Amino acid sequence: MRRLTQYTPHLVLAPSLVATLVYVVGFALWSAWISVSNSTLLPDYHYAGFLHYRELWSNHRWNIAYTNLFIFGSLYVIGATLLGLLLAILIDQRVRAEAFWRTVYLYPLAISFVVTGTVWRWILNPTSGVQHLVRGLGWPDFSFDWIVRRDMAIYAVVITGIWQASGFAMALFLAGLRAVDPDLVKAAQIDGAAMPRIYLRIILPAIRPLFIAVLVILLQFAIKTFDLVLALTSGGPGIATTVPAIYVYDLMFQRGQLAEGAAAAMMVLAALLLVLLPYGGWLAWRQRRHV
Repeated sequence: MRRLTQYTPHLVLAPSLVATLVYVVGFALWSAWISVSNSTLLPDYHYAGFLHYRELWSNHRWNIAYTNLFIFGSLYVIGATLLGLLLAILIDQRVRAEAFWRTVYLYPLAISFVVTGTVWRWILNPTSGVQHLVRGLGWPDFSFDWIVRRDMAIYAVVITGIWQASGFAMALFLAGLRAVDPDLVKAAQIDGAAMPRIYLRIILPAIRPLFIAVLVILLQFAIKTFDLVLALTSGGPGIATTVPAIYVYDLMFQRGQLAEGAAAAMMVLAALLLVLLPYGGWLAWRQRRHV
């Protein structure tokens, strides 16, 4: 009976681990092999070298997509983190109707990316959205047509993404702020420290590990972004807001270029690993340090 109790957690976790090995590790290895094969519409397992990777990086659309990934990822992560932190600090002041404001800020998280992209496409549309509304109020020269401008469309995607994710960051930060020992804050207040100084010197340093967790999670969201961009701009105007996930989908399911699509998918995986591996190493180092 004792042995059964000891192995029960392993038995419960075993199906999930097997599924992870098959559907994550197994298919990642399969995609890696397909990316160096001659596959087109159907898999062809004959080795072809790294030809498709060279073709990928010589493709103008792919370079635009990868550049957009870095622009969107950096602005999205920084913007959502800062806005989420600001909202968490404001709610942490024990404001009235705190539950109501928490619900309002968290509401975008409950909406799918497709719905978010569709609604914001209406809001940003210059013929029916904010620009149309402001001009109708008597400012005929007002312009907010980012969504149809090649040089600004990616920033319209950033705004939409920040609106979607800031509530998630707020929830995590608020939980961290509420976990800080209140005696430290009271001691600082007795010493005459103002609240901004207390946050900068005591509270925020105490939740430093939470910042890393939020950044890593948001970076994963940014790298895997697909449906938000598809619903908001469909990668346009032209190819101005194409991201790697859209490019992979187009190659594999629209054009039937399986090998090059797998190569692009491996590049997306490489971007994810650049985020996850350092984070995993940091967690292991931190755990070993506190043992």
